[in-house]
Amino acid sequence: MAQIRAIRKRMTAVGTIARITKTMQMIATAKFTAALARARDSRPYTNAIRGLVAEVSGAAGDYDSPLFAAKANSGKELLLVITSDRGLCGAYNGNVLKMAIKHIRTLLADGKEVEVETSGKKSVSYFKFQKMTPVQQHTIGDKPSFEDVARIVDHYIAGFAEGKWDSVRVAYMRFESNARQIPEIIQLLPLTTESTEKTSTELSGTVADYDFSPSAGEILDDLLPRSIKTTLFQAFNDSVVSENIMRMIAMKAATENANDLAKDLRRDYNRARQAQITTELTEIISGAAALE
Repeated sequence: MAQIRAIRKRMTAVGTIARITKTMQMIATAKFTAALARARDSRPYTNAIRGLVAEVSGAAGDYDSPLFAAKANSGKELLLVITSDRGLCGAYNGNVLKMAIKHIRTLLADGKEVEVETSGKKSVSYFKFQKMTPVQQHTIGDKPSFEDVARIVDHYIAGFAEGKWDSVRVAYMRFESNARQIPEIIQLLPLTTESTEKTSTELSGTVADYDFSPSAGEILDDLLPRSIKTTLFQAFNDSVVSENIMRMIAMKAATENANDLAKDLRRDYNRARQAQITTELTEIISGAAALE
């Protein structure tokens, strides 16, 4: 009887867990759909800005910007690590943090200093566990706004221009497809002419001849910071999409596992109940036979 009671309690608990994980899967699916739409809507603008920067840079001649090179060799890098505020999303946070800490240890081994900024509670707790307190913690949430991202980039551009850091990089999860999300570290600052030339070739194939009004330099003074902002904004959008699809997959697997366990428990319960009934019938028959 005690065994049957214990199995029944486990069946109730597993059923509750299955309902919770199913609900979380549905919520993650809805958030994923909305986040994917935002990421897809912003990607053409991001690519267009990059292509425009590449074309204008190619036609600007000897234009130079403080964003193309560090002001001084400070030997220090800033790394922004983007993770989630919540767990239960598979290997999403683990993959990003593993890549980030490997990058940090490589820089430290080379004698460089690293300042870490975070977005997401999971990265904050991880770096505190690693005895590396982040210098700043950003709160962006599930719906990144361009204004919030622009303020972060303005802070990076100002620090880079002052010579506070030699470079600024971002560790995040890049979304490629529903079945493929890749942890990646991208460089925000300094900008490289090689990357702009590559983008120009990929997007346009040829470089057009332009007449600029105002000058190409004045246009680039506005386009370059905007390009960095759109790049970081796209990284935040990709991170949210990756987080939700990995949570959706994790919750789907958890629901299936709970349902499988419930079937096993139901089978064990039926066997235990049948054994108890058989035992009781045997006792009744034996008692009746003893009275005859």
